[in-house]
This record gives sequence, C-alpha cells and structure tokens, in this order.
Amino acid sequence: MVRKSSAWQRVTKRRPCPVCGRSDWCMFSGPVDSPTAVICARTESPRRAGEGGWLHILRDDSPTWAPWRRTIPAAVRTMPGPDRLDFAKLAAEYCAAVQPQALARLAASLGLSVESLGRLGVGWASGHRAWTFPMIDAAGKVLGIRLRRPDGRKLSIKGGKEGLFIPGALDGGRLLIAEGPTDAAALLDLGFSAVGRPSCMGGVRLLVELVQRLAVPEVVIMADGDTPGQCGADSLAAVLLAYCPAVRIITPPGGIKDARAWKRAGATAADLQAAIDAAPVRWLAVKATLRQRKAVKHGT
Repeated sequence: MVRKSSAWQRVTKRRPCPVCGRSDWCMFSGPVDSPTAVICARTESPRRAGEGGWLHILRDDSPTWAPWRRTIPAAVRTMPGPDRLDFAKLAAEYCAAVQPQALARLAASLGLSVESLGRLGVGWASGHRAWTFPMIDAAGKVLGIRLRRPDGRKLSIKGGKEGLFIPGALDGGRLLIAEGPTDAAALLDLGFSAVGRPSCMGGVRLLVELVQRLAVPEVVIMADGDTPGQCGADSLAAVLLAYCPAVRIITPPGGIKDARAWKRAGATAADLQAAIDAAPVRWLAVKATLRQRKAVKHGT
C-alpha cells in the first residue's frame, strides 16, 4: 500500500533525494514511494524555490521513478570530485563501452535508430547502470553528462553543467530544437537537422550562442504537447527572435506527447514538413517609444 502525504517532507538515508541522490537538505511531496515533486538543494532547474533549492516537478507523463527502496551505487559514492572530472574524456570512455547488441535493444525500445543515437554520442556507464549522453556548448565543449537509466529515469553526473544535445555535424540550415536527446534523435531519424535542449525551459543561452555561431536562417521549436512544453517553447521563441530571421513553433498532433512519440505513431518526414509549413513565422515586434513616434510624425 502506498502512503501519501500532501506536505513537504525531508529526505532521509532510507529515502534519498531522487534528483541528486543525497539524504539531506532536499525535500519531497506526494506518495513516499513515488514523489510528485522535489525541492533539490543541489541540482538546478528553471524554477527556484526560495532558499530551499530548485523545484523539480515529476509529471505523470514523465518516465516512472523507481521506488526509493534502493541504495546509491558504490561507483556513484566514490566518483572523484567535480574539480577532477574531465567530462569530455568520460564521455569518450562511455561511448567506447557501448555494446552493439545492447545499443540495438535500446534503439528498438525507444523507437529510434542506432545511427541517430550514435550521432548524439550515446554511451554506457556501468558504474551508474545508465546510458549516457554528453551535454555540450555551442563550441563543442562537453559541459556535463546526462544519465538515462534502463527504467527511464533521467539524472546527471554531479559536477557538470547543463548543455545541449548536439549531433556530430550540423549543416547550418534550418535548425529544429527538441526537448532532450531522444526527441532530437527522432527528428534526426526523420532527416532533419536537430538539437536537444536539457529541459523545457533550459539551454536558452547556449541555443542563442549556437544560432549565432551557425548563422541559422530559420529555427523550428518542437514543443511538447503539455503546458510546460508550450510555455517553454513560447519563452525560447521570444528570445531567439532577436537572433534568427524566422522562428516557428510546432506541436505533435493532439494526444501525442512529443517528437519521439509522434515518430513511433508513424510520423514521416512529409508529416513533419507539412507541420512546419503550416506553422506561422514569428517576427520580432519592435515597439517605438512615445518620443520616437512623435519624432517620426514631425519628421525630426
């Protein structure tokens, strides 16, 4: 029987924080064996929760979080300090550790191709018992590593920073932006140039730098079909309008959560192209001040 609680509770050694894995400072709410929200004192999110840390919403449509009746792997506890981690070297080691058969099973379970996952630098960290994706900046520097457990849980190696999920090469043309590495992989499978952002509100500064660096002529933001996804897409579009000539937002058809789910439902490159063509181009609206309007009116 699952016990429920409507109040915030402190994490404990028996029930550590599901975000950072530590047993102090953080808080959770919801069922004790399957929390619905966490205020983590160590792992940042787009939403600050006062002095307590950052709010992480574990939505019903997110991957299921495993029960807390577990211990933190020894490999996690004994990792070297953040100042000694070389994330580029670590990502390369994880990539080299991938077994082709295991990767093929992962690709099949996600409805993606081995090729698209490989382009995003997928690896395997045996110490964490998780698949890995390097998070990089616009110049290609590895900032951190995203972990994806076999049960779907998403974590990050401590000491890193949020970055983008960028395939090995981009053509500098139209750029599609999705949420997360697997959604980006789905768009790559459909033949489009795509990158993934770390969350529905994350990676804005890095995306601006990437768009500027590549001189992208058009950006298409693939928004998840939920409220956070829509709000995050609108917020990103408002920023990118200052750096890109044309910005569009598209969403999968009703009832489909994201790009990967759309692909698994049978979406083709033609379907995606039709959605892009149907989406209005957003333009940067520049509002003149009252003084400027008077000057134009009087020809001064």
